[in-house]
Amino acid sequence: MMQRPTARRYRLILTIGLLALALLAAACARSRGRSKAVIQDSGSDTMVNLAQAWAEEYANVDSTVSVEVSGGGSGTGIAALSSGTVDIANCSRRFEPEEIAQAKKNTGKEPRELMVGFDALAVYVNKNNPLNEITIDQLAGIYAEGGKLTKWSQLGVKMPNGSDEIICVGRQSNSGTYFYFREAILGKGRDFRLGSRDMQGSKDVVELVANTPSAIGYSGMGYNTPAVKQLRVSKAAGQPAYAPTVETTLDHTYPIARPLFMYTLGEPTGAVKKYLDWVLSDAGQKIVLTSGYVPLPKTGK
Repeated sequence: MMQRPTARRYRLILTIGLLALALLAAACARSRGRSKAVIQDSGSDTMVNLAQAWAEEYANVDSTVSVEVSGGGSGTGIAALSSGTVDIANCSRRFEPEEIAQAKKNTGKEPRELMVGFDALAVYVNKNNPLNEITIDQLAGIYAEGGKLTKWSQLGVKMPNGSDEIICVGRQSNSGTYFYFREAILGKGRDFRLGSRDMQGSKDVVELVANTPSAIGYSGMGYNTPAVKQLRVSKAAGQPAYAPTVETTLDHTYPIARPLFMYTLGEPTGAVKKYLDWVLSDAGQKIVLTSGYVPLPKTGK
């Protein structure tokens, strides 16, 4: 027969229980004391790999802050910042005047722009494509509505797979890369030709070109892989053609490079300001370079 616990055993059980509760309460208090500040960072798909690399490294710099990164395109980040649902919008283009006005109307604050690096917008073809360079006018002839270049043979190229049709690959209209390429290559007032394959992300463009021998696409230079080739680009026929590199971006010889931005609502403060200051530091700019982008030039300070 099981013996009933004695009073002494009751007291021991009670003491152990109270001790366990005290330890649990202390652990909870410590956990609350260590709760992290969360920075919501959203926007450009061109920048998403860079933003994620920054966030991961910053976790080692300041363990009290968590930077949560999402993509979706520059337009997505702009809309989220304008509604006050994120702290930082990553953008591969500048806010349009009407977007600034909308953000101010929604939140009472004006977006504050911070340039954080540069990206050379590379033109990709399949690795087996014989073409090595292209002009701005030829790109416009391929991509623009009413453009006359629809066959690789028109560029003097004989495709090894026998297909002559140029398959245009681009980005969806919510993308800052889409806006920049349209303005830089097609010019104001012109639009893309119908029938292009518009991809959601920068990586998707390069993957489709890699798997489609007759394709041509545009994406950030940091998305280069061995399965594709980056074409040298010249401003006009007869002029030198340049590959997208750090050097050709900074000396402006590569003709389709653009700045990268991070936006906040008003002047950043607290954890967000500390994080952005770190992004601009030598440590943060080193990650720009190692991620395949172009860091800001040294100021000489």
